[in-house]
Amino acid sequence: MGTLDLTLAEDALADAVERAVRTWPTDGAPGNPAGWLHRVARRRALDLLGSAARRTSWPLDEAVAPAAPDPGPDDVDPDALPDRRLELLFVCAHPAIDPAVRAPLMLQTVVLGVEAARVAAAFAVPAATMAQRLVRAKRRIRDARIPFRVPRRDELPRRLPPVLEAVYGAYTVEWSRTAGPHVRESLAVEARELALLLATLLDDAEALGLAALLCLSSARLAARVVDGVQVPLDEQDVRLWDARLIGQGESLLHRAHDRGTPGRFQLEAAVQSAHCARARTGRTDRHAVLRLHRALVDVAPTLGARVALAATAAQVEGPRAGLDLLDDLAGACRAYQPYWATRADLLAAAGDDASARVAFARAVDLTTDLPARRYLERRLASLG
Repeated sequence: MGTLDLTLAEDALADAVERAVRTWPTDGAPGNPAGWLHRVARRRALDLLGSAARRTSWPLDEAVAPAAPDPGPDDVDPDALPDRRLELLFVCAHPAIDPAVRAPLMLQTVVLGVEAARVAAAFAVPAATMAQRLVRAKRRIRDARIPFRVPRRDELPRRLPPVLEAVYGAYTVEWSRTAGPHVRESLAVEARELALLLATLLDDAEALGLAALLCLSSARLAARVVDGVQVPLDEQDVRLWDARLIGQGESLLHRAHDRGTPGRFQLEAAVQSAHCARARTGRTDRHAVLRLHRALVDVAPTLGARVALAATAAQVEGPRAGLDLLDDLAGACRAYQPYWATRADLLAAAGDDASARVAFARAVDLTTDLPARRYLERRLASLG
C-alpha cells in the first residue's frame, strides 16, 4: 500500500508528460500512451524518493508501492473500477481528508488537472485562499501518511458525494470551451462521460441526477454562442439543441426520481429539463422553474443557486423581487461574476440605467469567457 504524496505525483507526472512531448514527435507514440506515462512517472517518483534528502526521512518501500504484474484472465477483479480516473477520484475522497477540500483537490491534482485559479472560481472563493487550502491539504495527506488505496466497491457510496462535486466542478469550469457550432472534446465532455459511468456503476439517485444534469446542459452547448457572442438561454434557437442528449438526460432523470427524495443534482437536472421542454412546447413554464429553484436553495443554498433563484423570481414576480433577493447576498458576492451580471440585468429591467451600467461594468471586469464578455459589453453599450 503506497502513501499518497500528491505533490510528488504531480511532479513525476509533469516530468513524464514533458518527456513525451520531447520524444514522441520523433520516436513515435507508444502503443499504450497511458501505460508509458505511468511507468515513466513512477520511475521519476522512485528517483526523487531515492535521493539523499528524502532517504533520511521517508521509507522508499512505503512511499511508492511496487508495480503489480499485469493480471491474467483468472486474476481480474470483477469489482474493480473500469476507469483509472475514477479510481483516483475515489482515492482522493478518503474520509481522513478535510471534506471541504476533497472536491477542489480532485480538480486541481493530476486526476483532472484544473489550475487552482479556475478551481477557486468554481467554488466562489479567492484564488489565494483556495491555493492555501490545497497546499495545506496536500501537506496533511503526506504528513498523516494517508494511504493511496483504491477503495472496495462497498466503500464507494460513502465516498461518492465529493466525487460527484468534483465531476460537476470540472464541467462547470470548462463548459464554455465546448460552445459554438462545433462542440469539441474538452474536460466538460470528459466530465459528462465520467458522470454517465458513475451512474452506470452505482445506480445512485444523485449520480443519476448529475448524469442527467450534464446531458441536459450539454444538449444546448451548440446554441450558446453565435458569431462569437453568448446567446442567453431564452433566446437560443432550439433547433440547435441536441435531441439525443435531451432524451438521454430525461431518461436518467426519471430513473433518479424513482429512487427517492430528490437531492441537489436531481433538482438542478429538473431545472434544466424544464428549460429543455421549450424545444417541444415552444414555451418555458417559469412558475415550475421558480418552484424548483426554491426547492434547490432549500437543499443546497450555494451562491450560484441563490443568484439563479433571484433571476428566476424576477421573471415571475418582477425585477424588484429578484433585486431584493440579491441584496441579501451583496456581502458575499463582491467578486462573483454571476451576481453582477444578474444584478445588472435586473437593474436595467427595473429602469435604473445608471446603476445597471455600474453593475454591467463590474460583470465585464470579472468575466474571462470571451463570448460572455462580448454579450455583456453589448448590453452595457445599449444603455448609453
